[in-house]
Amino acid sequence: MKKITFLKSLSFGAIALMMAACAQPELPQDNFYRLDLSQPTASTPVLDGVLEVDRFRADGLISGRPLAFTEGKGHLSEYHYHFWVEPPVDMLQDAMVKYLRTANVATHIVTPELRMNADYFLTGKIMRLERDLANGTKVAVELELGLKRTRDDKILVLKTYNRLLDQSSSGVNGAVRAIEIALGEIYAEFLNDVR
Repeated sequence: MKKITFLKSLSFGAIALMMAACAQPELPQDNFYRLDLSQPTASTPVLDGVLEVDRFRADGLISGRPLAFTEGKGHLSEYHYHFWVEPPVDMLQDAMVKYLRTANVATHIVTPELRMNADYFLTGKIMRLERDLANGTKVAVELELGLKRTRDDKILVLKTYNRLLDQSSSGVNGAVRAIEIALGEIYAEFLNDVR
């Protein structure tokens, strides 16, 4: 009888040990980030009429919500638990609209959803928006921005803006803050080109 009880105890112990070995560790919590750019000072409008800011374009990993990073040699990856609140193509468009409205660059600044007859049209393409671990802890931001007058299809500004900035603090939070600073500098340079 003692032998049967011992075997039962041993069996239960082995089963408990196997079940404990199959248990998964707790997964990290998802983190979400939004942009908070410093805003320019208002001035008199330089564009008389309606400026429409189109949805930005991006290819591949850059268009998705996970934050992207590179470790060099053309290899781009994305974080598993760090996401933008919205896809960057929408987030950068919204940030540009807010930035240009604050700067009072045009009489009205709208998005295509309003279906207005625009006098000016702004397009943007995100070339790079990533944490660059190959160069220490930096961020790389590169945007192609174009502004045209619709009346005669004249290109007023067409330029590629880029920044490679050091993070002032570590981790993904530091990368997001550095991206905000880089975007603020790019938007300010674009605004100066428009003026």
